[in-house]
Amino acid sequence: MSDLVKVESPLQHADFAALSALTTEGGVVLREDALLGHVNLRGNAQDPEFVAGVAKTLGLALPLAPCSSAQNDDTTIMWLSPDEWIILVEGGKEEATEASLRANLTGHFAVSDISGGQTILELSGDDCIKVLQKSTGYDVHLDNFPIGKVVGTTFAKSSAYIRRTGEQSFQLVIRRSFSDYIWLWLQQSSKEYGLRIAL
Repeated sequence: MSDLVKVESPLQHADFAALSALTTEGGVVLREDALLGHVNLRGNAQDPEFVAGVAKTLGLALPLAPCSSAQNDDTTIMWLSPDEWIILVEGGKEEATEASLRANLTGHFAVSDISGGQTILELSGDDCIKVLQKSTGYDVHLDNFPIGKVVGTTFAKSSAYIRRTGEQSFQLVIRRSFSDYIWLWLQQSSKEYGLRIAL
């Protein structure tokens, strides 16, 4: 018997590959960044050894300012609260990342692999900000939302961590259990602008 478990995106049934071929036009572009490694980290940001241990492990300084993030070629770290972060790594590297953090950190901390419970949707395009404004009560006006900012907020009748990644691009970190609902919501809320699926 094989020990391998088939891993699928929670939106596998949407068949984004087929949908991406339907149109090359639309003011909103949606892409699922599926099957990344998601590692939740808790610890004391005031502890220099904790901060140094994270930097040693990930090669990236822990973002300490509220609603901030940090990124290099391999890793993204998002600030969630004064003592909590989410670390995104390439799919398949989450177990090694968790093990390395445990090896390099001391004192009180917690590290959890939550990859199976979340996915990421990327929104971009000329009209993506209008869809976000429909979807959340948070002020996502670009003057209030610089590149790299992260907020945890309501999204439709669910929730998401929203991170601005570029001039007209955002990441939505969403729960697996709400992914189908949010996918349906985005189809409906972007209808007037046109929705294009990217791979």
